[in-house]
Amino acid sequence: MTLEGPGFLLTVLSFLLVIGPLVFVHEMGHFLVGRYFGVHAETFSIGFGREIAGWTDKRGTRWKIGWLPLGGYVRFKGDMNPASQPTADWLALPAEERNKTFQAKPVWQRFLIVAAGPAINFVFAILIYIALFGSFGEPRTPPVIAGIQENSAAAAAGFEPGDRIVAIQGSRVERFEDIRTYVSLRPGQPLTFLVQREERRIELTGTPASHVMRDRFGNEAKIGLLGIAPGAPQFISLGPIETVVASFRHTADTLDTMVTAIWQIITGQRSVKEMAGPVKMAQISGQQASLGWLNLIEFMALISINLGFINLLPIPLLDGGHLLFYTIEAVRRKPLKPEAQEWAFRTGLAALLALMIFVTLNDLSSLGVWRQLGGLIG
Repeated sequence: MTLEGPGFLLTVLSFLLVIGPLVFVHEMGHFLVGRYFGVHAETFSIGFGREIAGWTDKRGTRWKIGWLPLGGYVRFKGDMNPASQPTADWLALPAEERNKTFQAKPVWQRFLIVAAGPAINFVFAILIYIALFGSFGEPRTPPVIAGIQENSAAAAAGFEPGDRIVAIQGSRVERFEDIRTYVSLRPGQPLTFLVQREERRIELTGTPASHVMRDRFGNEAKIGLLGIAPGAPQFISLGPIETVVASFRHTADTLDTMVTAIWQIITGQRSVKEMAGPVKMAQISGQQASLGWLNLIEFMALISINLGFINLLPIPLLDGGHLLFYTIEAVRRKPLKPEAQEWAFRTGLAALLALMIFVTLNDLSSLGVWRQLGGLIG
């Protein structure tokens, strides 16, 4: 039996509460570093499309909210085309005005301005974890097996209650949560475990069973299960330095999980149906909000890391695409030809639009929209 999902209004409000601040934080990273290097920002927008509210500050920056809340942007003075190449209008600017433009800055400053967006998303997630761990402690469960399910992968591999898992595939294990994360991403893959059993260490090989997990809202995901039970979870109070270290570690672990999942999708080890778009993210936002504000805040940290990671992918139009071109420019001591960059950005736009359409259709499919339409037509 699944839990009844949140209403439409709560879903929309929760989505806006998650995506709005994260887009603002991301774009503020670009804005602040650009301002530090003396680049004038003409527009700071949350959302795309027609402006529904806005104002102009004393520096001449137009702050506005667009009607489509699926992103945002900062338009710097002189950034007149996707490739940030000089144009006739830019060359016609007086020298003093031109010096305030994005294009006039050296490549290393442009690199830092662009990189600041994804970087501040990671910092924002770290700050959320610092607040959570500082207030409630870090959830930790010792990596000791308390029980083993009959006829499970763990039973077949020879695990015993009381075994302490020290490492998986050479990766050190400190908490039971590390085991769960690593195994869940690798259904059907043979894994080597280093186990501490009483006074000796042994190696065991186990293949996590593939299992379709359904949460209380009916969402499905394929995960790997070993069939081991943890002991009682503990919330460990941490000192200030330990809290910061744990927050960095948790962010890094989450990022590693995302990289692994994306790679598995690319290599065919995981279905593309598990990719989620804005519709699914809105649904999950509402579900987390219905569980409490702490769940929603933790979900916001997860999406902030995801936003930073996705924007670092070397795809034209994303921050990572710009960073790739700036790296090439720094190595070559000159930028790529405008035609090459224009072609790359057009290709990137087409790829992103195709991906957005795919994940949206995928979201609608996971919500059962096509099945319902088929029922109505039938």
